[in-house]
Amino acid sequence: MSADRQPDAVDAILGQWRRERPDLDLGPMATIGRVKRCSALLGRRLDETFASFGMSTWEFDVLATLRRSGEPYCLAPTALFSTLMITSGTMTHRLKRLEASGWIEREVNREDARSLLVRLTPSGLELVNRAVEAHLDNERRILAPLSAADLAALDASLATLLAVLEPPRD
Repeated sequence: MSADRQPDAVDAILGQWRRERPDLDLGPMATIGRVKRCSALLGRRLDETFASFGMSTWEFDVLATLRRSGEPYCLAPTALFSTLMITSGTMTHRLKRLEASGWIEREVNREDARSLLVRLTPSGLELVNRAVEAHLDNERRILAPLSAADLAALDASLATLLAVLEPPRD
């Protein structure tokens, strides 16, 4: 641990492992443990913002995916579930909930009558437009304690890790 920071929860876990298994190299556990802990803690802080709009993170993710697709804010369910990395069954359940909330509608695909498209409703568009602004403000507040150099280094390191973990894009 570096002398310029306070011990964190991962340090406590590593200390226990060092005591019990001093023979192990815990470097990977330290890094992945911190990434996972950051993810969980960030998730909580992001959830608070989405809850203030009466939605969950997954609801925001679906609405935001439709919004950033551009007008007419409409995608096939397969495009949605592959982008969001969820199963088709999970996507079907989520679409039913979003439709019941009045934020999306499903319509027949004019190019293939056997399939449906998912479109933002006007109320869904208005909601996601407001929510994304609050979401970005929240992210800025979360990251504000980090210097520009630290943010750039963190982003570069995470991009490198993501390139290792994620399959190449077509």
